[in-house]
Amino acid sequence: MSAFLALAIFIVAFFFIATEKVNKVKVVLIAAGLMAVLGLIPGAEVFYSEHEGIDWNVIFLLFGMMIIVGIIKQTGVFDYLAIWAAKRAKGRPYRLMVMLMGITAIASPFLDNVTTIMLVAPVTIVVCNRLRISARPYLIAEVLASNIGGAATLIGDPPNIIIGSRGGLTFNDFLVHMTPIVVLIFTVFVLFTRVLFRNSFQYNAEHVAEVMALQERRAITDPRLLVRCLVVLGAVIAGFGLHAVVHVEPSIVALVGAGVMLLVSRANVDDVLREVEWPTLVFFMGLFVMVAGLVHTGVIAAIGTWALDVLGDNYLVAATALLFGSGALGAFFDNIPYVATTAPIVEGVVEAATDPQAGQALWWAFALGADFGGNGTAVAASPNVVALGIAARNGHKISFWQFTRYGIIVTALSIALAWLYVWLRYFT
Repeated sequence: MSAFLALAIFIVAFFFIATEKVNKVKVVLIAAGLMAVLGLIPGAEVFYSEHEGIDWNVIFLLFGMMIIVGIIKQTGVFDYLAIWAAKRAKGRPYRLMVMLMGITAIASPFLDNVTTIMLVAPVTIVVCNRLRISARPYLIAEVLASNIGGAATLIGDPPNIIIGSRGGLTFNDFLVHMTPIVVLIFTVFVLFTRVLFRNSFQYNAEHVAEVMALQERRAITDPRLLVRCLVVLGAVIAGFGLHAVVHVEPSIVALVGAGVMLLVSRANVDDVLREVEWPTLVFFMGLFVMVAGLVHTGVIAAIGTWALDVLGDNYLVAATALLFGSGALGAFFDNIPYVATTAPIVEGVVEAATDPQAGQALWWAFALGADFGGNGTAVAASPNVVALGIAARNGHKISFWQFTRYGIIVTALSIALAWLYVWLRYFT
């Protein structure tokens, strides 16, 4: 009975989030409250359990990076980069989109896709404002690119860290097995965006001429502060990259970086805190509690166990089910808690596999499905929620369905290509 009740609350809440009939922050807080009052979450453990509660690593990673980005913004560097990008693209919409997607996809495997979006999205909004065009299609394309690019490495997408830990998979393992298909899918995606966003490419020669006449160096308002900020940002990025070596969580790195950034910049703390996307953080916390209800009552585990029991020892079918199932479920349940819940099930199947290579293929099918499923809906992955929050704050509101109608298509294309890759590489 509790499982059905938790599922019903989640479905109703998701309906209101999708239709935007009620503010999404209000929806998740009410749903989370109902889960708590009805005893569908593990009591106070929801604040402490990594698998059945709020993932504070994600929350504090976002919080720390929001402070860092807020301080860097004061130097004028985002205006500089925006003008530089617009001039290099010569104001051509598709060329500009490809440039921004390329930067996002290349940075995401090494910075993680959430951090990349937090750095690239403000630049995108500035350049679009300069050209007087809508930033929405560019932001959506960047998020889709970040989820594709982030799949390439262990640290690029949060689900990969969970999968790597459970499966004993290294950074190099992800490079060898994930990067080839990520490069292929991103290439196809770049070509596909020409069609996907064909109605969004606007070119106004007069506005482009205005931007081309600007001197980007004049946009830097405080060069000394910029140097200090870049040194701290570089150290933070290095900390992210050394995560597997020093075993310090990215959230700790981001928080320490935020503190050091406040010290070296001597910024007004109140002003910086106004730059934090508080609604986005609260939305994430509520969403984690909602999913905790599904985890605690056994809904997600029951679905995964049932599916794998039905599949038996047919590893190609199991890999196919994991790939497509993770793509579908990860799109609706947020791929971080989904992966945390399903990983133990996959681990058990892999350990029992009589064919080691086929067993390992299940991990890669699982990772590809979860990562690419993050593009499925506006709430499927952290970069999606962050980008929509930044867009709304800057007057470029993107609705749930504006994002999802593109995300579903890209997810379907990515999953189909990923299945061909898994089949050809591991089962032929």
